[in-house]
Amino acid sequence: MENYTQTSTDFILLGLFPPSSVGLVLFILIIPIFLMALAGNLSMVLLILLDAHLHTPMYVLLSQLSLMDLMYISTTVPKMASGFLFGDKYISFIGCGFQAFFFGTLGGSEGLILMSMAYDRYVAICCLLHYPIHMNRRVCALMILGSWALGAVNACAHTVYILRIPYCRSRAINHFFCNVSAMLTLACGDTSFQEYTVFLSTIIFLLFPFIAIVFSYGKVFLTVYHMRSREGRKKAYSTCSTHLTVVTFYIAPFAYSYLRPKSLRSPAEDKVLAVFYTVLTPMLNPVIYSLRNKEVTGALGRVTQRICSLKM
Repeated sequence: MENYTQTSTDFILLGLFPPSSVGLVLFILIIPIFLMALAGNLSMVLLILLDAHLHTPMYVLLSQLSLMDLMYISTTVPKMASGFLFGDKYISFIGCGFQAFFFGTLGGSEGLILMSMAYDRYVAICCLLHYPIHMNRRVCALMILGSWALGAVNACAHTVYILRIPYCRSRAINHFFCNVSAMLTLACGDTSFQEYTVFLSTIIFLLFPFIAIVFSYGKVFLTVYHMRSREGRKKAYSTCSTHLTVVTFYIAPFAYSYLRPKSLRSPAEDKVLAVFYTVLTPMLNPVIYSLRNKEVTGALGRVTQRICSLKM
């Protein structure tokens, strides 16, 4: 590890890749994934916005998921890339605070949005007659606003704390973004209370939604199993299995990273796990939802046709 010494209040992000040929190869692999995530999620947001057929609670929630993923990858990867390419590993005190806040907000909000999407599918399949009541526009809007607000409040509490505690050791953060847990290792004094609040936040915003999602889909699969329509069963299984894939790929590494005892953690493993929920999941979400969804592909065709007709 390089030796960084400084007297300013700036932090140093040690980054994801080693400064070697191996690091360069890994960095080159990350760039197309980053570009695919940007293009895919931006396309999903615009497609759902432009096509009236997708203005339903399921797709409005999906647009929020894509928006969060778009912001997620934009919060972490550009700074990591500039640090690797140009050696600009320094990040200002305020800049680090903003990055930690946005990361925390998006991390908490996405777990709640995924739970809202599971609830939407549960009501649509298990309580179809009550769907217009339980999942109308007002309920959908409250779910979205509540997810963003709760995520922001949680992130604000953690960010204020890490910006106020004294740092008496090196300010070199062994991560590729301003991760709260990684920053706590640099602090003076006892941080056990803050580590407990991070643990509690992980349970509330990741573990609890995951349990709720599994419970919802357990009920859904039981209902689908007793369906008479083979086509209906196929469609329901496809939708639910897609969502479960996304949820598992996002929440499992995220929760494992933050719920492990401190004695079992390692910076290298934390960074690898972080790649899953900050880089790979944002890239996979639009691919999974678009390629396996006839309504999305149909909307893509309609919007493309409309754009082509405007040009002529």
